[in-house]
Amino acid sequence: MVPPRLTLVSDNTRDKKDAAAGDDAAAASDGALPAALSDPEDVVTPLSPYAAREKLRRLEAILFAASEPLDAKALARGLDAGDDVNALLLELQSEYRERGVNLLRVAGRWQFRTADDLSYLLEREQKDERKLSKAALETLAIVAYHQPVTRAEIEDIRGVSTSPGTLDVLMETGWIRPRGRRRAPGRPLTYGTTDDFLVHFGMDSIKDLPGLADLKSSGLLDANLPPGFTVPSPTDVAALMPDELPLTDDGDEEEQEELALDAEDEPEEPGDAARPPTPEGES
Repeated sequence: MVPPRLTLVSDNTRDKKDAAAGDDAAAASDGALPAALSDPEDVVTPLSPYAAREKLRRLEAILFAASEPLDAKALARGLDAGDDVNALLLELQSEYRERGVNLLRVAGRWQFRTADDLSYLLEREQKDERKLSKAALETLAIVAYHQPVTRAEIEDIRGVSTSPGTLDVLMETGWIRPRGRRRAPGRPLTYGTTDDFLVHFGMDSIKDLPGLADLKSSGLLDANLPPGFTVPSPTDVAALMPDELPLTDDGDEEEQEELALDAEDEPEEPGDAARPPTPEGES
């Protein structure tokens, strides 16, 4: 006698109940309540993730297409009124921190740049049109750390005379500029660095220049330095200093005032004030 064959049938009803119970538990864990049980006054509309992502996408597109660094004011034109552009930029910078392209702030502006550890992938050999001489590099360093500085002051620090062509080369690169004129005899020009200098060397401000400890650790300074040797602490000096005159002011007004004061102090010759004018034709 052949035993009867048994067939197993799944209980779909139980599976459906279990699935419905799981959905309810998930909704409860997310804090979702049925519309009938919720209080309209306590409901707070959360910020749409799509809206936040859209703002980051706008900044990303603008920065990617820009041929030069952009400041926060220029970037804010692509956002809505009231958006915190600085917070969005920091968030975008965080997202790109571990990528092949990083978002950096240089000279107070923002720009996408290749990650430092991947720069070797983009290296290419090309003919150098002009190579800075040792004198030009020394002059550039002096201007960067001692600005505002005159040519005579540069020569005093270097200990040798500086060719006018050296300063011309640095100004052609766009790394230094005439700032003003020193309030001193001859009113010599004062020089300082430019924003192009900061952009080229990847610095946000002139304060990011390496200090004494940084220069020692990188091997750019001898370990046995003379006593009292220090490295100047550069500061942001965009505005003219008290001992500087504007480039457009050659000091003519001050000279006229000095001459007028000297004329007032000079004593008059006796009889000049009482002498009447001589009629024409009389001696």
